[in-house]
Amino acid sequence: MAIKFFYDQTSYRQKDGKKIKKIIKEIISCEKKIAGDINIVFTDDASLIKINREFLQHNYFTDVISFSYNEETFVKGEIYISVDTVRENSINYNVSLKDEIARVIFHGVLHLCDYDDGDEVSRERMRQLENFWLKQFYEKRDV
Repeated sequence: MAIKFFYDQTSYRQKDGKKIKKIIKEIISCEKKIAGDINIVFTDDASLIKINREFLQHNYFTDVISFSYNEETFVKGEIYISVDTVRENSINYNVSLKDEIARVIFHGVLHLCDYDDGDEVSRERMRQLENFWLKQFYEKRDV
């Protein structure tokens, strides 16, 4: 099992990688699943909208896209994050970039764990879980 960070078209670098990885493993474990290979790719708006158009047939900007390659109870996949959109959202929501990046990573992992946000009830459930895991992230000692 490996959780890896990749960077494409962005100068952003994840500084809390060990803590983020620990929470990702906890999320997956709490869902009674096993963590497999997960790649998290930080990129820009231009790259993410290309992915959104090509693979999801959506013609709009987004902060995160997840692709699940799960096998039975193994959680595997790719999470693409637009640092541009996350930065804009952090300003709009008056939160730090660090908080918003962590939130979208956890959001992407929840998608890999089969959570959906296609309706208001599902979106609220995911928001509650994101908040829970953000709290865990800040309560953990440095790894």
